[in-house]
Amino acid sequence: MSAKRSSAIVQKVWNYAHVLKDDGLAFMDYTEQITYLLFLKMAWEQREAEASAIPSRYTWGALRRITDNRKRLERYHQALRNLSERKDLLGLIFTKPQSKINDPAKLHLLIQMIDSEDWSNLDVDVKGEVYEGLLAKNADDVRGGAGQYFTPRPVIRALVEVMRPETNMRISDPACGTGGFLLAVYEYLKSRTANAEEAMYLRTRALRGVDLVPNVARLCAMNLFLHGIGDHKHPVVSIGDSLESKAEPVDMVLTNPPFGKKSSFTIVGENGKNQTDKITYDRPDFWATTSNKQLNFVQHVNSMLNETGRAAVVVPDNVLFEGGAGEKIRRSLLQRCEVHTLLRLPTGIWYSPGVKANVLFFDKRPVTKAPATKDLWVYDLRSNRNFSLRQHPIGPDDLKDFVECYRVDDPLRRKETAHFRRFKYPEIIARDRANLDFQWQAERMNTTEGGTPQALMKEILEDLEEAMKEFAAAESEIRR
Repeated sequence: MSAKRSSAIVQKVWNYAHVLKDDGLAFMDYTEQITYLLFLKMAWEQREAEASAIPSRYTWGALRRITDNRKRLERYHQALRNLSERKDLLGLIFTKPQSKINDPAKLHLLIQMIDSEDWSNLDVDVKGEVYEGLLAKNADDVRGGAGQYFTPRPVIRALVEVMRPETNMRISDPACGTGGFLLAVYEYLKSRTANAEEAMYLRTRALRGVDLVPNVARLCAMNLFLHGIGDHKHPVVSIGDSLESKAEPVDMVLTNPPFGKKSSFTIVGENGKNQTDKITYDRPDFWATTSNKQLNFVQHVNSMLNETGRAAVVVPDNVLFEGGAGEKIRRSLLQRCEVHTLLRLPTGIWYSPGVKANVLFFDKRPVTKAPATKDLWVYDLRSNRNFSLRQHPIGPDDLKDFVECYRVDDPLRRKETAHFRRFKYPEIIARDRANLDFQWQAERMNTTEGGTPQALMKEILEDLEEAMKEFAAAESEIRR
């Protein structure tokens, strides 16, 4: 019944998106407005259990009592501006708020919809599923939604399964997006806590996330809050540029940094050189200066780990073979960390088409003259595999063999298979530019349903339809 009810609530909430679409409101903007109002409603429901930090004139009860829809809209706009000035979870949820609702009747409809549910009494799993459902639907709206921040959930769960976080760890995602990795870690550890103290540590102190984009951090904070993670005084998520400074050491990092060639910042590294862009900052703990954001994140993740820390980082293909600073970073990583596993992810699983990505697993080791890396095991989930978001999405079964080959309990007993190969350090370091882009399976034409010309044409037509919808929404916004 829980699954049915959460699905029904998601559908109910999402149906209102079509009402607001006439107002030129994009799906991401709609979800933001739902976030604002839902937080106000839950704070009102819990007002007797805990002191609310929301001024009385901006509470849900105050908004609901206003009978003049235009005055209610004005009060709502005032509330967004005033609540954004706080420094706690309230301030994070309302960071840099923009009310895209300009029709008083539309706000009235949203308030009616949210007021019809007793959100605080809903099971935490139901609330979490409702919000995850909204985020998933947002991601499905490829161009207008949060697809660029949405890592496939089966991939996330497989990575958490092989990384095996522990209840006493500090675990971070320096590019947390909407919180997929943090949520998966929480779900993994929740049933493994031995007592109330461990449960409280997990809920309030174990997890940390950072995101550069305020509206994404807001979605993440609300997502975690509805899943029971964090509290009003101690938000788990913060807004900022992770690359700007060295972070507090943690035991584990799980992250999928944003893809894109250039960073908005310039690194001044150990070589003393810098490249001028918008902002310059000094990171002497980095091995090389580069404007490649993903290479900078690899260096940053290394700097975040304590002496025995472990990491799994999603990186695009260019991180594996790029020359110059890329080569220096790879050689330094192989020398100072035990880079033990590389998962070659398939194409067709991301909301941005054509993305080629991998997961790089490495463990921090004490600095010695001998290289920390001995063997790199590469699992090829890409060659001769065909996935697509609509016709053939990646699922848990597609990652079972990787999880089994990983041998979490005893990595020394790993065995080579058609998809899993071992490469020794001398072989790796002798390759041109210490290239980690290993391929050994010959590609062949894929004739599965997802790879037929008919299926591909269908996907192209669906993408064109979505593009036309976006153009129509843009035209409506310009006219308005």
